[in-house]
Amino acid sequence: MRILFNLLAVTLFILPQLSNAQSIVDIVVNSPDHNTLEAAVIAAELADDLSGEGPFTLFAPTDAAFDAVGAETINALLADPTGDLANILLLHATSGVASTDNISDGTVVGSLLGQNLAFVANGSGVTVNGANISVFDIQGTNGVVHVIDAVLLPAPIETRVMGTIMDVVSTSPVHTTLNSLINSAGLADDLSSAGPFTLFAPTDAAIAALPADVVASLTADPTGALAQVLLFHATSGVASTDNIFDGLSVGTLQGSNLTFAASASGVTVNGINISTFDIKTNNGVVHVIDAVLVP
Repeated sequence: MRILFNLLAVTLFILPQLSNAQSIVDIVVNSPDHNTLEAAVIAAELADDLSGEGPFTLFAPTDAAFDAVGAETINALLADPTGDLANILLLHATSGVASTDNISDGTVVGSLLGQNLAFVANGSGVTVNGANISVFDIQGTNGVVHVIDAVLLPAPIETRVMGTIMDVVSTSPVHTTLNSLINSAGLADDLSSAGPFTLFAPTDAAIAALPADVVASLTADPTGALAQVLLFHATSGVASTDNIFDGLSVGTLQGSNLTFAASASGVTVNGINISTFDIKTNNGVVHVIDAVLVP
């Protein structure tokens, strides 16, 4: 059952100069209660990323929440802004919109760090990884902001043994065409980088089912049309069986959204069946799909 929240809660968080033209970073910058978060996002060089098209969800700790961490810890993080500080901030953001429309007790979503955020909802309110959400659904042009009363801290990063996403694709006997297309589009290095990413990998049979003229048109423009189709198959962050639920929508690297449907028959993404889940890599996860996703 979806959680219904009184819209009056949003009015308790009045932001100066708030307008429909504000990104989630603008919302933070214009908030009198998020000065430390603003400084941290800028120092970690994430302001431009979180001002991008998205959509994103940002869980925004207040200044009081950062104060509770302690000045010594904050200063140590600011001394390595693009390292540990950036990782902590990425734990506070997700790709796609997690709002009161789709959050319920037990919902789990993947953060941009690749680690999960778990929600608990009861008579006392709603928490995310144990932090109370005090204000919900502050709408920005590229996502939504929720205010939280504590700083979320990452768990130790899991050690994985499957290599990168491209290692999985390039060694798979049923993804030879996908491997060739990714290389033609110049995306192999991107999908071998730190990420984390999620890749929905159509099999050779799935790609072969496309009309020949469509494939010819795409391969004639490898870094244009082909790249856009391939980017539609990838997301930033990890969307796995730990955090996929019926109705979940996540943003792709192409800029459009993917929507999941889960039923007794299985799980689909934009109507395409996922045949194999959660092939874990050291920079994300791969799911095998039985048709090509079309933007």
